[in-house]
Amino acid sequence: MKLRIALVALFAATISSGAHAEGDIEAGIKVYKKCKACHVPDAEKNKVGPHLVNIVDRAAGSIEGYKYSKALKAKAAEGLVWTMENLDAYLTKPKAFIPKGKMAFPGLKKPKDRVNVLAYLKSLTK
Repeated sequence: MKLRIALVALFAATISSGAHAEGDIEAGIKVYKKCKACHVPDAEKNKVGPHLVNIVDRAAGSIEGYKYSKALKAKAAEGLVWTMENLDAYLTKPKAFIPKGKMAFPGLKKPKDRVNVLAYLKSLTK
């Protein structure tokens, strides 16, 4: 009986953590306010940074007309794709992920903030 209760508890914890891993789009919109000065999420318009339309699973450095840093161009030449995992690592600390890149933003330290903003960006991906 104790084993059964433990398995049910483990299953419930797995489901709840899986739902959390998906992120909260509404919370992600709020976190995204930190990004909007430099990036447009829903229109193909570049600002200080490239637009983020269809960023999830997009090849890095692929927006025509945007002037990327040499460091990002080098990563793109190596085949960098903006998967959810790569975006999470980049948003944690951009300068650690792409040293000498242009992004001045220090990163999103809270994993929950990254999960939520990525859920928002993924929701915009077609």
